Amino acid sequence: MAKTKIYIYGQSGHGFVCADIARACGYDEIVFLDDKNELKFSENLPKADIIIAIGNNKIRQILDENVRSYGFNIVSLIHPSAVVSPSAVIEPGVVVMPKAVINAKAVIKRGAIINSGAVIEHECFIGEFAHISPNAALAGNVKVGNRTHIGIGSSVIQCLNIGSDCIIGAGSVVVRDIIDGVKAYGVPAKVKR
Repeated sequence: MAKTKIYIYGQSGHGFVCADIARACGYDEIVFLDDKNELKFSENLPKADIIIAIGNNKIRQILDENVRSYGFNIVSLIHPSAVVSPSAVIEPGVVVMPKAVINAKAVIKRGAIINSGAVIEHECFIGEFAHISPNAALAGNVKVGNRTHIGIGSSVIQCLNIGSDCIIGAGSVVVRDIIDGVKAYGVPAKVKR
């Protein structure tokens, strides 16, 4: 069943993937918005569903706040091939890519990206505007702070806390808590200030 129109706010790689997911979810009209080219976001646009398709976590948060202030309906997009537990909580503006897994009682906060093949195990908490990259795996009860980026292929063992505004490098193995605002990478991951 068609869901009619959706605005994809961002016309780059992430925007194109979001458009593919929107089509797979039944949207029959996809309109790209881009503040640098073509059609720009405006409070005067006809109201329709919208997703903020910007990879940068901080910019995605700013645009989300602006769009919501004008009364647009920010939706989540979940690819049909993703496996999402019925007990998981997914807030508005989340994108769940193909083959991602979100298990029991996980909480995915507003504007987060769960990328292709990522695994979010039971009772994980993913903060607002965080990004879990392709093939990253978070064991049970992991907490990820707001705007944190977990790099491609990274692994996080169970019951750890990763702070807000962190970057976990590609292929890292996180075996200890990570404080706010740092970069950490390696096997095992070490904080690099």
